[in-house]
Amino acid sequence: MSALTPWLTHYDSGVRPSLGAYPNRTLLDYLADHVRERPTAPALLFKGTTLTWRDLDRESDAFASALRAIGVTRGDRVALLLPNCPQFFVVEFAAWKIGALVAPLNPIYTEHELEGPIRDNGIGTIVTLTRFYDRIKRVQRKTSLKRVIATNIKHYFPFGLRLLFTLFRERKDGDRIRRAPEDHDYGHLLRTYAGKRPAREPITADDPAVLLLSGGTTGTPKGVLGKHGVYTITGLQVQEWTKSILGIGDSPILLPLPLFHVYGHVGVQGLAVVTANPVALVPNPRDLKDVLATINTVRPKFFNGVPTLYVAMLNHPDVQQGKVDFKSIKICFSGAAALMAETKQRFETLTGGRIVEGYSLTEAMMALVVNPVDGPNKTGSVGMPLPDVMVRIYDGDEGNRILPPNETGEICVSGAQLMVGFWNRPEETGLVLRDHVDPDGTRRWLHTGDLGYLDEDGYLFIVDRKKDLIKTSGYQVWPREIEETLVAHEAVAEAGVAGVIDETKGEAVRAWVVLRPGHTATETQLREFCRERLAGYKVPSKVEVRAELPKTMVGKVLRRALREEAEAALAAERR
Repeated sequence: MSALTPWLTHYDSGVRPSLGAYPNRTLLDYLADHVRERPTAPALLFKGTTLTWRDLDRESDAFASALRAIGVTRGDRVALLLPNCPQFFVVEFAAWKIGALVAPLNPIYTEHELEGPIRDNGIGTIVTLTRFYDRIKRVQRKTSLKRVIATNIKHYFPFGLRLLFTLFRERKDGDRIRRAPEDHDYGHLLRTYAGKRPAREPITADDPAVLLLSGGTTGTPKGVLGKHGVYTITGLQVQEWTKSILGIGDSPILLPLPLFHVYGHVGVQGLAVVTANPVALVPNPRDLKDVLATINTVRPKFFNGVPTLYVAMLNHPDVQQGKVDFKSIKICFSGAAALMAETKQRFETLTGGRIVEGYSLTEAMMALVVNPVDGPNKTGSVGMPLPDVMVRIYDGDEGNRILPPNETGEICVSGAQLMVGFWNRPEETGLVLRDHVDPDGTRRWLHTGDLGYLDEDGYLFIVDRKKDLIKTSGYQVWPREIEETLVAHEAVAEAGVAGVIDETKGEAVRAWVVLRPGHTATETQLREFCRERLAGYKVPSKVEVRAELPKTMVGKVLRRALREEAEAALAAERR
């Protein structure tokens, strides 16, 4: 063990410090294994429907044939504007089979928020839920989007639920659409190409697979390019970390977190496919009734959530009345925001399982830091690096000097699955991916911009998030985007946005504005203006009109000062 890897002596018994050379395999290879070895075993569980590994393979073959027939070729980007549903997996595996990349998008994005990623990432094809179809058609006029494929959420519903949805919900939820003649229907494509198997493109672990969105260094959403190997590497690492609890093929994994996020997309998906464990899909984590009903039905062993979801479940009347059986849950992962000790204790008492808090970034492609499954979980720590993942704390000035234990600096992560870079943004890539030479040799490091320290045992403690990034209910929000939205209002001259500590959300989005001379605007009007242009979680919970904003000597708004002032006021109110 190197002095730079103190965490290795604190791994759970049986967890290997390194997994050696990773196989040149993709999730397509694992799918082929499962079809051969366990074809009728469940792969996806959704609203009472089960898709086996053979089902997933056959349907993705058919859809791959359809994609190729309508003009999708190797290297093309196929966007998925879908909640957690079987279509996501079918389309994804289909795209990979013909050498295309997938680009998951946030379904609650507005037209304005969708336009940039679709244009900047050169997306030519999109598969969208029918309720988002009209939104996509309006975006299509402003981008190079050529092919639109619509799918109804009810496609994989069992008969009874499908009938009820058709009668009572389809029109109300906006899923009954009039599709343009040039566009395609998902179900029709599957039927047309059923039984077809496209000529497979040769795909290796080093080939490009996915573009996930991140704010990067500037807060402007951009594509983060990941290779096929990121899923295999992460899956094998998490399997090693959890092998004292999770089996092969017999440990259902509940996924209420969105598949457009790296946590679910790479972390959970990689683990599930590598270990042949079925994934129970929840389309909307805010639908607590559905989350809890799914727990009762599928009896998951592994649960994944963010702190706000754990709190919401604990406070739900059905849980408090003992109507939900959590006893099947043996391990839970929590990420995206700080997990309160009280929440951890209450949920562990309820389930008899364990919540382990972790930390990673989209740019790290789930090169993960996480607390031990069996060993000590230190209060306030996000854990230690998984096998073959490294963490250093570099000085915050030049970013070249390794800091000793308990000294705060910039958290830097290294691992085989780091992103290739930001799509078509080499300068921004160079700011965060850097090669360093240290006693263990030359490695590529991701400079996260987060501040923290490692203690003597190698546990990581985060002192502060990226300087301006707001984490609200598990979502990332960049102040600049909201500030630009606010100053687009005719009455607003200046705006500052920051995250303020919130017991429910982790952080709440707050805004402060200075109005133009001779103009007026109320808080309600400004919030409504934002709501028309931004996803709901980005809309400020409070907008305060001020005469001026605190600024630096060069005129930059001091967001930190605004946050500290607001939090001081909240603390005074509590006293």
